[in-house]
Amino acid sequence: MIIAKTIDEARAQIRLWKAEGCTIGLCPTMGYLHEGHLSLMRASKRDNDKTVASVFVNPMQFGPAEDLAKYPRDLERDCALMDDEGVDMVFAPDPSEMYDDDFCSFVDMSVVSEGLCGKSRPVMFRGVCTVLTKLIHIISPDRMYMGKKDAQQLAVVRRMVRDLNFDLEVIGCPTVREEDGLAKSSRNSYLSPEERAAARVLSRALRMAQDAITAGQTSSAAVTAIIKTKLVNEPLADIDYVEIVDGLSMQPVDTLREGDLVAIAVRIGTTRLIDNFIVGDPLIGII
Repeated sequence: MIIAKTIDEARAQIRLWKAEGCTIGLCPTMGYLHEGHLSLMRASKRDNDKTVASVFVNPMQFGPAEDLAKYPRDLERDCALMDDEGVDMVFAPDPSEMYDDDFCSFVDMSVVSEGLCGKSRPVMFRGVCTVLTKLIHIISPDRMYMGKKDAQQLAVVRRMVRDLNFDLEVIGCPTVREEDGLAKSSRNSYLSPEERAAARVLSRALRMAQDAITAGQTSSAAVTAIIKTKLVNEPLADIDYVEIVDGLSMQPVDTLREGDLVAIAVRIGTTRLIDNFIVGDPLIGII
Protein backbone atom coordinates (compact mmCIF):
# COMPACT_ATOMS: atom_id res chain seq x y z
CA MET A 1 0.00 0.00 0.00
CA ILE A 2 1.33 3.40 -1.00
CA ILE A 3 1.24 6.18 1.60
CA ALA A 4 1.42 9.59 -0.08
CA LYS A 5 1.97 12.62 2.13
CA THR A 6 2.20 15.24 -0.61
CA ILE A 7 0.03 16.28 -3.52
CA ASP A 8 2.88 15.69 -5.96
CA GLU A 9 3.35 12.11 -4.72
CA ALA A 10 -0.36 11.35 -5.03
CA ARG A 11 -0.66 12.88 -8.50
CA ALA A 12 2.39 11.03 -9.80
CA GLN A 13 0.87 7.69 -8.84
CA ILE A 14 -2.55 8.63 -10.21
CA ARG A 15 -0.97 9.51 -13.57
CA LEU A 16 0.63 6.05 -13.73
CA TRP A 17 -2.67 4.33 -13.00
CA LYS A 18 -4.57 6.48 -15.48
CA ALA A 19 -1.97 5.66 -18.15
CA GLU A 20 -2.72 1.97 -17.51
CA GLY A 21 -6.44 2.63 -18.00
CA CYS A 22 -7.35 2.00 -14.36
CA THR A 23 -10.57 3.24 -12.81
CA ILE A 24 -10.14 4.91 -9.43
CA GLY A 25 -12.40 5.07 -6.41
CA LEU A 26 -11.91 7.70 -3.69
CA CYS A 27 -12.96 7.24 -0.06
CA PRO A 28 -12.50 10.58 1.76
CA THR A 29 -12.17 10.26 5.55
CA MET A 30 -10.97 12.20 8.57
CA GLY A 31 -9.36 9.07 9.93
CA TYR A 32 -9.81 7.16 13.20
CA LEU A 33 -11.48 4.57 11.05
CA HIS A 34 -14.35 2.30 12.01
CA GLU A 35 -16.37 -0.32 10.18
CA GLY A 36 -18.40 2.31 8.38
CA HIS A 37 -15.30 3.75 6.73
CA LEU A 38 -14.04 0.29 5.83
CA SER A 39 -17.37 -0.53 4.17
CA LEU A 40 -16.79 2.41 1.79
CA MET A 41 -13.41 0.99 0.84
CA ARG A 42 -14.86 -2.45 0.21
CA ALA A 43 -17.47 -0.90 -2.08
CA SER A 44 -14.73 0.94 -3.95
CA LYS A 45 -12.64 -2.22 -4.27
CA ARG A 46 -15.67 -3.96 -5.77
CA ASP A 47 -16.31 -1.23 -8.35
CA ASN A 48 -12.85 0.05 -9.34
CA ASP A 49 -9.38 -1.10 -10.35
CA LYS A 50 -7.71 1.09 -7.73
CA THR A 51 -8.92 2.47 -4.40
CA VAL A 52 -7.55 5.62 -2.77
CA ALA A 53 -8.50 6.62 0.76
CA SER A 54 -7.71 10.06 2.12
CA VAL A 55 -7.05 10.67 5.82
CA PHE A 56 -7.26 14.38 6.58
CA VAL A 57 -8.79 16.14 9.58
CA ASN A 58 -9.95 19.21 7.69
CA PRO A 59 -9.54 22.34 9.82
CA MET A 60 -11.74 24.36 7.49
CA GLN A 61 -14.92 22.52 8.48
CA PHE A 62 -14.51 23.08 12.23
CA GLY A 63 -15.86 26.18 13.96
CA PRO A 64 -13.84 28.04 16.64
CA ALA A 65 -15.56 26.27 19.54
CA GLU A 66 -15.60 22.79 17.96
CA ASP A 67 -13.44 19.74 18.55
CA LEU A 68 -10.62 20.13 15.99
CA ALA A 69 -7.86 19.87 18.59
CA LYS A 70 -9.25 16.76 20.28
CA TYR A 71 -10.63 14.99 17.20
CA PRO A 72 -9.23 11.43 17.45
CA ARG A 73 -6.23 10.66 15.27
CA ASP A 74 -4.19 7.46 14.81
CA LEU A 75 -2.72 7.26 11.31
CA GLU A 76 -0.63 4.17 12.03
CA ARG A 77 -3.71 2.24 13.17
CA ASP A 78 -5.71 3.55 10.21
CA CYS A 79 -3.06 2.50 7.71
CA ALA A 80 -2.92 -1.00 9.16
CA LEU A 81 -6.69 -1.34 8.75
CA MET A 82 -6.61 -0.04 5.19
CA ASP A 83 -3.71 -2.28 4.27
CA ASP A 84 -5.77 -5.25 5.47
CA GLU A 85 -8.65 -4.09 3.24
CA GLY A 86 -6.40 -3.92 0.17
CA VAL A 87 -6.51 -0.13 -0.27
CA ASP A 88 -4.02 0.81 -2.98
CA MET A 89 -3.05 4.27 -1.78
CA VAL A 90 -3.57 6.41 1.31
CA PHE A 91 -3.35 10.17 0.83
CA ALA A 92 -2.55 11.65 4.24
CA PRO A 93 -1.41 15.26 3.86
CA ASP A 94 -0.64 17.76 6.60
CA PRO A 95 -2.86 20.85 6.73
CA SER A 96 0.02 22.95 5.39
CA GLU A 97 0.11 20.74 2.29
CA MET A 98 -3.57 21.38 1.57
CA TYR A 99 -3.79 25.03 2.60
CA ASP A 100 -1.06 27.58 1.94
CA ASP A 101 -0.68 30.42 4.46
CA ASP A 102 -2.37 32.81 2.02
CA PHE A 103 -5.15 30.38 0.98
CA CYS A 104 -8.28 32.39 0.10
CA SER A 105 -10.40 30.30 -2.33
CA PHE A 106 -13.54 28.51 -1.20
CA VAL A 107 -16.40 26.43 -2.58
CA ASP A 108 -19.68 27.46 -0.98
CA MET A 109 -23.35 26.57 -1.42
CA SER A 110 -26.78 27.85 -0.45
CA VAL A 111 -30.16 26.15 0.13
CA VAL A 112 -29.08 22.49 0.55
CA SER A 113 -26.42 23.40 3.12
CA GLU A 114 -28.36 25.91 5.21
CA GLY A 115 -30.69 23.72 7.29
CA LEU A 116 -30.10 20.79 9.65
CA CYS A 117 -26.40 20.68 10.56
CA GLY A 118 -25.79 23.88 8.61
CA LYS A 119 -27.73 25.85 11.23
CA SER A 120 -25.55 24.90 14.19
CA ARG A 121 -22.33 24.35 12.21
CA PRO A 122 -22.42 27.25 9.72
CA VAL A 123 -18.83 26.86 8.44
CA MET A 124 -18.91 23.10 8.03
CA PHE A 125 -20.22 22.66 4.51
CA ARG A 126 -18.04 25.37 3.01
CA GLY A 127 -15.11 23.45 4.48
CA VAL A 128 -16.43 20.11 3.22
CA CYS A 129 -17.06 21.39 -0.31
CA THR A 130 -13.69 23.11 -0.50
CA VAL A 131 -11.62 20.15 0.69
CA LEU A 132 -13.53 17.64 -1.44
CA THR A 133 -13.06 19.83 -4.49
CA LYS A 134 -9.33 19.80 -3.82
CA LEU A 135 -9.30 16.02 -3.28
CA ILE A 136 -11.24 15.46 -6.51
CA HIS A 137 -8.75 17.57 -8.43
CA ILE A 138 -5.78 15.77 -6.84
CA ILE A 139 -7.04 12.17 -7.17
CA SER A 140 -9.24 12.48 -10.31
CA PRO A 141 -11.53 9.63 -9.21
CA ASP A 142 -14.18 7.98 -11.33
CA ARG A 143 -16.29 7.36 -8.24
CA MET A 144 -16.35 8.76 -4.71
CA TYR A 145 -17.81 6.87 -1.75
CA MET A 146 -19.56 8.51 1.20
CA GLY A 147 -21.71 7.24 4.05
CA LYS A 148 -25.47 7.79 4.21
CA LYS A 149 -25.21 8.51 7.95
CA ASP A 150 -24.02 11.99 6.93
CA ALA A 151 -27.10 12.39 4.76
CA GLN A 152 -27.01 16.17 4.41
CA GLN A 153 -23.32 16.07 3.55
CA LEU A 154 -24.05 13.47 0.88
CA ALA A 155 -26.84 15.65 -0.56
CA VAL A 156 -24.58 18.72 -0.52
CA VAL A 157 -21.77 16.91 -2.30
CA ARG A 158 -24.08 15.40 -4.92
CA ARG A 159 -25.50 18.87 -5.67
CA MET A 160 -21.99 20.37 -5.86
CA VAL A 161 -20.87 17.65 -8.27
CA ARG A 162 -23.96 18.24 -10.42
CA ASP A 163 -23.87 22.03 -10.34
CA LEU A 164 -20.13 22.30 -11.04
CA ASN A 165 -20.04 19.48 -13.63
CA PHE A 166 -17.48 17.28 -11.91
CA ASP A 167 -16.90 14.14 -13.96
CA LEU A 168 -17.45 11.51 -11.30
CA GLU A 169 -20.18 9.46 -9.65
CA VAL A 170 -20.95 9.92 -5.94
CA ILE A 171 -21.90 6.63 -4.29
CA GLY A 172 -23.84 6.64 -1.01
CA CYS A 173 -23.19 3.62 1.21
CA PRO A 174 -25.47 2.35 4.02
CA THR A 175 -24.98 3.41 7.64
CA VAL A 176 -23.07 0.82 9.67
CA ARG A 177 -24.23 0.35 13.25
CA GLU A 178 -23.14 -1.14 16.54
CA GLU A 179 -24.96 -4.24 17.77
CA ASP A 180 -27.32 -2.08 19.85
CA GLY A 181 -28.19 0.16 16.89
CA LEU A 182 -25.98 3.19 17.53
CA ALA A 183 -24.57 4.52 14.25
CA LYS A 184 -20.82 4.09 14.12
CA SER A 185 -18.91 7.36 14.40
CA SER A 186 -15.38 8.39 15.27
CA ARG A 187 -16.92 10.71 17.87
CA ASN A 188 -18.44 7.73 19.74
CA SER A 189 -14.99 7.42 21.35
CA TYR A 190 -15.75 10.60 23.32
CA LEU A 191 -18.65 8.94 25.19
CA SER A 192 -18.32 7.78 28.79
CA PRO A 193 -19.89 4.38 29.61
CA GLU A 194 -22.99 6.14 30.95
CA GLU A 195 -23.21 8.36 27.88
CA ARG A 196 -22.65 5.42 25.57
CA ALA A 197 -25.66 3.65 27.09
CA ALA A 198 -27.75 6.82 26.79
CA ALA A 199 -26.77 7.25 23.12
CA ARG A 200 -28.90 4.26 22.18
CA VAL A 201 -31.90 6.59 22.42
CA LEU A 202 -31.10 8.03 18.97
CA SER A 203 -31.65 4.84 17.02
CA ARG A 204 -34.56 3.81 19.23
CA ALA A 205 -36.33 7.10 18.57
CA LEU A 206 -35.84 6.60 14.83
CA ARG A 207 -37.21 3.08 15.08
CA MET A 208 -40.37 4.41 16.75
CA ALA A 209 -40.70 6.98 13.97
CA GLN A 210 -40.30 4.41 11.24
CA ASP A 211 -42.83 2.11 12.90
CA ALA A 212 -45.33 4.98 12.92
CA ILE A 213 -44.69 5.70 9.22
CA THR A 214 -45.05 2.02 8.36
CA ALA A 215 -48.39 2.03 10.21
CA GLY A 216 -49.60 4.84 7.94
CA GLN A 217 -48.56 8.10 9.62
CA THR A 218 -47.73 10.75 6.99
CA SER A 219 -47.69 13.93 9.09
CA SER A 220 -44.19 15.32 9.60
CA ALA A 221 -45.32 17.11 12.75
CA ALA A 222 -46.68 13.88 14.23
CA VAL A 223 -43.53 11.92 13.43
CA THR A 224 -41.18 14.57 14.81
CA ALA A 225 -43.30 14.67 17.98
CA ILE A 226 -42.83 10.91 18.42
CA ILE A 227 -39.05 11.28 18.11
CA LYS A 228 -38.84 14.25 20.47
CA THR A 229 -40.96 12.49 23.11
CA LYS A 230 -38.52 9.57 23.12
CA LEU A 231 -35.45 11.80 23.20
CA VAL A 232 -36.58 14.12 26.01
CA ASN A 233 -37.13 11.11 28.25
CA GLU A 234 -33.36 10.49 28.19
CA PRO A 235 -31.80 12.82 30.81
CA LEU A 236 -28.42 12.98 29.08
CA ALA A 237 -29.87 13.87 25.67
CA ASP A 238 -30.00 17.50 24.50
CA ILE A 239 -31.79 17.89 21.15
CA ASP A 240 -30.12 20.01 18.49
CA TYR A 241 -32.73 19.27 15.83
CA VAL A 242 -35.40 16.79 14.78
CA GLU A 243 -36.48 17.51 11.22
CA ILE A 244 -38.05 15.90 8.17
CA VAL A 245 -36.91 17.26 4.82
CA ASP A 246 -36.95 16.45 1.13
CA GLY A 247 -34.14 13.97 0.52
CA LEU A 248 -32.65 15.99 -2.36
CA SER A 249 -33.25 19.66 -1.55
CA MET A 250 -33.05 19.33 2.26
CA GLN A 251 -36.11 21.60 2.51
CA PRO A 252 -38.81 20.94 5.16
CA VAL A 253 -41.88 18.94 4.16
CA ASP A 254 -45.28 18.77 5.86
CA THR A 255 -46.43 15.44 4.43
CA LEU A 256 -44.06 12.49 4.20
CA ARG A 257 -43.27 10.83 0.90
CA GLU A 258 -40.88 8.08 -0.07
CA GLY A 259 -37.37 9.49 -0.33
CA ASP A 260 -37.80 12.11 2.40
CA LEU A 261 -35.14 12.29 5.11
CA VAL A 262 -35.91 11.94 8.81
CA ALA A 263 -32.86 13.43 10.54
CA ILE A 264 -31.81 14.10 14.13
CA ALA A 265 -28.85 15.65 15.90
CA VAL A 266 -28.50 15.16 19.65
CA ARG A 267 -25.84 16.01 22.20
CA ILE A 268 -25.11 13.27 24.67
CA GLY A 269 -23.08 15.09 27.29
CA THR A 270 -20.76 17.26 25.20
CA THR A 271 -20.73 14.89 22.18
CA ARG A 272 -22.89 15.77 19.21
CA LEU A 273 -24.27 12.72 17.38
CA ILE A 274 -26.36 12.51 14.22
CA ASP A 275 -28.57 9.79 12.77
CA ASN A 276 -31.28 9.50 10.14
CA PHE A 277 -33.25 7.32 7.78
CA ILE A 278 -34.81 7.71 4.36
CA VAL A 279 -38.55 7.11 4.19
CA GLY A 280 -39.04 3.84 2.33
CA ASP A 281 -35.62 2.40 3.20
CA PRO A 282 -35.18 -0.31 5.84
CA LEU A 283 -33.52 0.65 9.15
CA ILE A 284 -30.80 -1.99 8.95
CA GLY A 285 -29.24 -2.81 12.29
CA ILE A 286 -31.67 -0.87 14.48
CA ILE A 287 -33.33 -2.92 17.21
